[in-house]
Amino acid sequence: MPDHLHLFAGLNPKQSISELMRLVKGDSSKFINKEGFTRRKFYWQEGYGAFSNSRSQIDGVVKYILNQKEHHKKQTFKEEYLEILNDYAVEYDEKYIFQDLLDG
Repeated sequence: MPDHLHLFAGLNPKQSISELMRLVKGDSSKFINKEGFTRRKFYWQEGYGAFSNSRSQIDGVVKYILNQKEHHKKQTFKEEYLEILNDYAVEYDEKYIFQDLLDG
């Protein structure tokens, strides 16, 4: 999708999600900018969403990720993400909620 990325990874319980995201964002930004994949300097927005799943949910999560294009014809990622946060009563800071691609 042009406005978000799903990273589905298995982590050792001793691994930090925040450290993983720091490395993924930092290394990918450096690579994208070095290779010149965008006209402007590429950077990730602040923040990220992390959700845990059990082994029994792996097939469903993979299918969900593979169906993104079709899924988001019905509901934008931002709409879906806010719905999930609200459904699970997750407190969030508006400054970390997705900006449109052409903002800023």
